[in-house]
Amino acid sequence: MAGHSQFKNIMHRKGAQDAKRAKQFAKVIRELTVAARSGLPDPASNPRLRAAITAAREVNMPKDTIERAIKKASGAAAGDDYVEVRYEGYGPAGVAVIVEGLTDNRNRTASDVRAAFSKYGGSLGETNSVSFMFRRLGVLAYPASAASEEDMLDAAIEAGAENATFGPAGHEVTCEVESFFTVRDALESRFGDPESAKLDWRPENTVTLDEEKARTLFKLLDVLDDHDDVQNVYANFDLPDDLAEKLSS
Repeated sequence: MAGHSQFKNIMHRKGAQDAKRAKQFAKVIRELTVAARSGLPDPASNPRLRAAITAAREVNMPKDTIERAIKKASGAAAGDDYVEVRYEGYGPAGVAVIVEGLTDNRNRTASDVRAAFSKYGGSLGETNSVSFMFRRLGVLAYPASAASEEDMLDAAIEAGAENATFGPAGHEVTCEVESFFTVRDALESRFGDPESAKLDWRPENTVTLDEEKARTLFKLLDVLDDHDDVQNVYANFDLPDDLAEKLSS
């Protein structure tokens, strides 16, 4: 396993995600707000809102909290007005990093992200300075119990997905961004709601890190991930299995 998902897993094993539950909820509510305002407040006719609701369920957000956030976003009171931003740069050891955010103050967010890169030996670049090293994909995850490998593969192919992988942790289906909602709807109709359904940046190649560089990079990723305006962080690193185990302990 490589990249941001590995960082997330290591942080999860350390218990960091439990400590950040309130911050996770705040980030999801921000996405629910933007999604609800981007179209109708009905998830059946607003694909982005459906994806945001799936993300909310993924972090175990209560149903009434989700409904309140949507109702507030679609109400007469405008509330906070967020815009989407993306930052790209290099971290320690030349690791490429993509930062996605929702902010009500571009200058503040850009300044904070730039400061984080500088503090941990990285540098913030221009838009598209590292994204060419990644592929933008739709990614859906189902538990292994949702379907047999054969049934999931058949359904993924029929829906127009690009690839499907299987393992003890579950099934993962990937597709082109343009096909994401079509594939998601087809799989949902057959297997129910996925564990997660999102657009993801997947690295085309990775940088293998030693322990020193990994610890410095993880400090950068953690600071970025912890920022209120940051929704997602992606990086093209890889860790040897023994080092990943050590950092997880």
